[in-house]
Amino acid sequence: MKFGEAFSDYLRKDRERFLDKCSHVEYKRLKKVLKKCRVCRAAQQHHDEEEEEEEEEEIGRNGALDLCSFESESCSLCDQMFFTELTKEASEIAGCFISRVRRLLHPSDSFGLQRYLWRLRHCFMDDQQIMIQEGRLLLDYITMNSIAIRKILKKYDKIHRSVNGRNFKTKMRAEHLELLQSPWLIELAAFYINLSGSSIGEPGEFFRMFSCDLCDTQPRMIIMLSDCVMYEYSLTCSICLEIVFNPYALGCGHLFCKECACSAASVLLFQGLKAASHEAKCPVGVYSNAVHMTGLDLLVKNRCKDYWKDRLRAERAVMVKQSKRYWELQTVTVFGY
Repeated sequence: MKFGEAFSDYLRKDRERFLDKCSHVEYKRLKKVLKKCRVCRAAQQHHDEEEEEEEEEEIGRNGALDLCSFESESCSLCDQMFFTELTKEASEIAGCFISRVRRLLHPSDSFGLQRYLWRLRHCFMDDQQIMIQEGRLLLDYITMNSIAIRKILKKYDKIHRSVNGRNFKTKMRAEHLELLQSPWLIELAAFYINLSGSSIGEPGEFFRMFSCDLCDTQPRMIIMLSDCVMYEYSLTCSICLEIVFNPYALGCGHLFCKECACSAASVLLFQGLKAASHEAKCPVGVYSNAVHMTGLDLLVKNRCKDYWKDRLRAERAVMVKQSKRYWELQTVTVFGY
């Protein structure tokens, strides 16, 4: 079965209620945009053939042409309709995924009708059923849409004989729209790994999709999206090179210990990353829209108890020292002594 058919089946099945309020990639519509472009190019085929003949004559005279001369010009029709639409859809999908994960991890934060519906579900389903059902829907949602984006960009490059689709994917990473690199996916995995060790998360096929190894020289988390698709995420802080403690995912998606990130941003620990300047940059990214990875922190606490306690004591000592120094300076500034 072709992916287009599989994606359409996915949208039609029992996920309709889930997708009713969630955006998805308009795969068919984007393919139609590319087909129209293909028709336009067919109309120019005769002109292109004439240019190719001229190029062959040029090659005959000069031996070879620079490979860059074969790069096709960008199509204004596709660039305007295709990439603008895809950027909008990817942004909406990422927003929907984040909001659903937040609601699952912190149901008390829901309000109004959402909170009422969540409590109503508990009347007909047990906790484990709800967690597994929501988790499966979220993983299917992000996986299918990620594949759709990858496929449609590959098709764009094939039709246009260009690398614009590949470049657009790089741009998505830079703008934090790469779905499978979202820190909320790591939080979701940490949530289920933590559940698997509780009375709610009994061993089962779904919980085996998530695993982590914190004892290895390279701490990592593994998510098995299918039998043949596996993603690994490093749990090492790029600054102290230890297992992340009280971790934060910065806007660039990289994980750091809170103390390390605050130090690199030249802000005090008790002030937190919200006090970081918008121009502040970490060694590999930026500080905007930092996410406190509470689920991942709980995972480290449960799996590496002694390490977590030692880091907690050290962080508190630094925070007390910085706070004392900060308020002493504030007193001198205000009162002059």
